[in-house]
Amino acid sequence: MAKKDKYPVTAAVRALRAADVEFEPHEYAYVERGGTAASSAALGVPEHEVIKTLVFGTDAGEGVVVLMHGDQEVSARSLARALDARSADPLPPAEAERRSGYQVGGTSPFGLRTPMRVLVERTILDLPRIYINGGKRGFLVALNPAVLVQKFGATMVDVGR
Repeated sequence: MAKKDKYPVTAAVRALRAADVEFEPHEYAYVERGGTAASSAALGVPEHEVIKTLVFGTDAGEGVVVLMHGDQEVSARSLARALDARSADPLPPAEAERRSGYQVGGTSPFGLRTPMRVLVERTILDLPRIYINGGKRGFLVALNPAVLVQKFGATMVDVGR
């Protein structure tokens, strides 16, 4: 399954294994507030292929996970429209951590503590391979983006800018 013998076994890794998803683990030196620019530089991959896992909340109190290219941002207005909500905003870090079960900077869409809808920017599925958080700061997993929809039921959206 994975090329490296030792890597963190997080809730995300357990979820990937349970879904029989092939992935490649990548650890790197985490940089506080470095974001996808730091992780893409550490791994030597384009920032566009490093996927951010963002936790948003709607005016109705629904929490959702949004997967976005590292070099793009989420349009809150477009997200609210896609969710048929009046508004959608990033959750404060403490609330995002409580709902996801992951520390901000290590949030993964796999193995969430509280089940939430996962929305994926449509163009992510056009990439041959993505690098996405494996459930711990400084730990990404490389995988085929099709598994987001096929194995985990992610919904495609167009909310990037």
